[in-house]
Amino acid sequence: MIENFKRVSLGHFPTPIEHLKSISDYLGGPQIFIKRDDCTGLATGGNKTRKLEFILADAIDKNADLVVTVGAIQSNHARQTAAACARLGLKCLIVLEQRLKDAPEIYMSSGNVFLNKVFGAEMILCPPDRDVKDYADEIVEEKKHSGGNPYFIPVGGSNHLGELGYIECMREIIENQNNNPFTHILLATGSGGTHAGLVAGKTIFQSEIKVIGISIKDNKSIQEERVYQLATNSLKYVDSSAPNREDVFVDDSYVGPGYAEPTDGMRKALSLMATREGILLDPVYSGKAFDGLIGLVQSNFFKTTDKVLFLHTGGSAAIPAFEWAFE
Repeated sequence: MIENFKRVSLGHFPTPIEHLKSISDYLGGPQIFIKRDDCTGLATGGNKTRKLEFILADAIDKNADLVVTVGAIQSNHARQTAAACARLGLKCLIVLEQRLKDAPEIYMSSGNVFLNKVFGAEMILCPPDRDVKDYADEIVEEKKHSGGNPYFIPVGGSNHLGELGYIECMREIIENQNNNPFTHILLATGSGGTHAGLVAGKTIFQSEIKVIGISIKDNKSIQEERVYQLATNSLKYVDSSAPNREDVFVDDSYVGPGYAEPTDGMRKALSLMATREGILLDPVYSGKAFDGLIGLVQSNFFKTTDKVLFLHTGGSAAIPAFEWAFE
C-alpha cells in the first residue's frame, strides 16, 4: 500500500528492535523491548525522518524552493527537517515558538538550535503574543508574494503524508515479531502524528497490538481526539476504513507542569535507561514516555506474560540544552 506513494530516501530502515533485558529484570514485570527510531540515521536520528521521506517527496513534486516549518525551541522535528532539506538542496526556514517559561540561555542556543544552524537553516522566533501557525502562515504568504514557492510542514510533520511513515513502521514491527507477538506498543504522543500513524497501521494490518500514548503536553481527552482525527484522515487518504475509537488510548499522568518542563520521573527514567542499557532518551518526549512505561509496570497495568515494545522517537541531541534540569 505505502509503495504507491512518492517517497525520498532519508533514513536507515528497518530500525532495530532490541530486548531491554537489564531493565526488564530490574522492573520485574513484562519483557520490554525497544524500537530504535533514534537510529534512523538523519541528523542523529529520530521519528520525524520517516515522516519527512513522504512529506518532502511532495514538496519536491510541487517544485518548492523553500520549506517552512514550526516547532518549539528545541524541536527535534525542526532539526531533522533542516538536515533533510540540506541533503535535498532545499532552503529551510524554521519558525520557533517559546513554550518553556523562564528558559535559560543554554536552552535557547544549544542542542537542536545549534544544529539547525549547522545544517544551514534560517530561524525566526515567533513573537510571544502571536500564534505560531498564524505567524508562519503570514511568512509563507509573504514568500509567495515575493515570487517564491514555499512549502509548509505542520508542527511535528503530523499530517496524512507524515503518518504514512508510521503506517510503514507498524508493518516493520509486525513483520519482526515472529511467533511471539508484541502485546503493547508505548510511545510519547505530542503533535500526534507518530501515534496516529501506528493506529492507522494497526487498522490496516488488522493487528491486535494495543498502542499506548504517553502525553507530553495535553490532557487525555484533547490528545485522544487529536490522534483519532489524524488517524482517520490518514486512513481516508490511503482509502482504508476508519479506526476504532477505542484503539486510541492516552495516559496524561506524566506531563508534569507542562511541555518541556522537567519532572523527577523523567530524570529517573533517563538515568535508568542510560545506566542499565547505555541508551540515551530525551527530556521532553522519550524520557517522559519511559517514565510512563515504568509507572504502568509498577502499577501492574501489564501482565508478566505481556511483551511490550517501547518506541524510541529520538531527541538525545537536545540533552545539552537541558543540563540545568539535571543539576
